[in-house]
Amino acid sequence: SLPDLDLLHDPEDELLCANLMDVVQATLGRAPLGAKRCSRLLMPAQLLAQVRTELLRLACSEPCGLRGALLDLCVEHGKACHDVGHITVDPAVVPTFQLTLVLRLDSRFWPKIQGLFASGPAFAPLKLSTGFRVIKKKLYSSEQLLIEEC
Repeated sequence: SLPDLDLLHDPEDELLCANLMDVVQATLGRAPLGAKRCSRLLMPAQLLAQVRTELLRLACSEPCGLRGALLDLCVEHGKACHDVGHITVDPAVVPTFQLTLVLRLDSRFWPKIQGLFASGPAFAPLKLSTGFRVIKKKLYSSEQLLIEEC
């Protein structure tokens, strides 16, 4: 069984994760989703809290904690998955694991975003769904991938 997150609570990782969530939101705020186009993607507060908890949980078993993470951000809509950014949590630390955070566009907004990939004026900010997936890959081990669906 996995250790209880409260038992492994690390105040440094908590602060680091709060800063990381700011970087994630900034990266999503300028996400390149189409050819030469950017869209402002908004994370609902519930999604932000869930992602933060999940990242801390996945980092607690790592030798350097969250400091040793590489984070890839992807946004999924339809069958396509678009890369929107790569974040090295602490550039001073050799990464020990890679997390791929796959966020989903809120399907209720699909008709509004179909034109996102066409030319034309900028669109209003897009809201993300509260569902997401995190894929963890250890960089120092040959263990299988760990995929968490939330």
